[in-house]
Amino acid sequence: MQTNFLSQQFNAGPFEENSTACPANATICDGTSCVLPEDNFNQTLSVVLSTVLTIMLALVMFSMGCNVELKNFLGHLKRPWGIFVGFLCQFGIMPLTAFVLSLAFNILPVQAVVVMIMGCCPGGTASNIIAYWVDGDMDLSISMTTCSTLLAMGMMPLCLFIYTKMWTEASAIVLPYNSIGLSLVALVVPISFGIFVNYKWPSKAKLILKVGSIVGAVLIVLIAVVGGILYKGSWVITPKLWIIGTIFPAAGYTLGFLLARLSGLSWHRCRTVSLETGMQNTQLCSTVVQLSFTPEQLELMFTFPLIYSIFQLLFALLILGGYRLYRRHHVKTKTDVEKTAQKEDSKSSAQINGGFVSNEMK
Repeated sequence: MQTNFLSQQFNAGPFEENSTACPANATICDGTSCVLPEDNFNQTLSVVLSTVLTIMLALVMFSMGCNVELKNFLGHLKRPWGIFVGFLCQFGIMPLTAFVLSLAFNILPVQAVVVMIMGCCPGGTASNIIAYWVDGDMDLSISMTTCSTLLAMGMMPLCLFIYTKMWTEASAIVLPYNSIGLSLVALVVPISFGIFVNYKWPSKAKLILKVGSIVGAVLIVLIAVVGGILYKGSWVITPKLWIIGTIFPAAGYTLGFLLARLSGLSWHRCRTVSLETGMQNTQLCSTVVQLSFTPEQLELMFTFPLIYSIFQLLFALLILGGYRLYRRHHVKTKTDVEKTAQKEDSKSSAQINGGFVSNEMK
């Protein structure tokens, strides 16, 4: 209904003046920048691709679950020191970083709000795939993603209430609790099946994991490409948002790693917390933005989730490439150095975790 209204509204003189620069069906036109209405083909393509990608993602999460040891997973839930550190990063560091960046670059209020929404979102599922490739703690990674998605039900409105008061009323932001719930179900169910397969048939689970990890890596790139194809807007976004979209994920990765290390976690868990902090659920952010703002406001802010998604993936690939180079030149990384670091970490973390030491540390 809003699209039809805008089409009628911009059929007047200003639209006719820009008709040579914009397509005839543009709904918002400003010089060479325009917004196109969704057509039936685009809606159908979006539904088909979303369905296919959702099924593929569920299969990938199933394969990631095949790498989770039930004892270690339950150990993280019973003595959640690593999860607690991740919680501080996810709902402490990220919203605060978003707030500081918004003030530092003095962006428009509506743009500051979308940056805050991104900072308050839970971790994305792509972090589980990257965590596997950097030899992270998969039990911690999956438990962090699950817990952050569950806690987002309460922490997102709380953080938005605290940080967005100077720009807008928190009640004006619509949180799609059904989408958050569906994300949680889509995460928990396939992972649970994967954990069961790993428990019953460990040898088959390893084969599924190898295939799923490769498919997952391809899927991350595919989702980014599909998001760019389906995105029809062509307006020019202020350079400040591009800069924030570059700094923000890099700050999340860096600060998450530092806090995890200061908390006494081992190196492989520091990498895990870092990835879980910097990789946000950008699809959820896009949904919140579309539900909460008018098309005129979306013109100023809608591409930010896409910008963040691009740079969080780029920095994650850089982290992966750097780690792989490190492993190539340090053969003992996985067998000796990590185990040594874990044993050292177990002495300090055992006191914090009530004496709990996972099997891999023994």
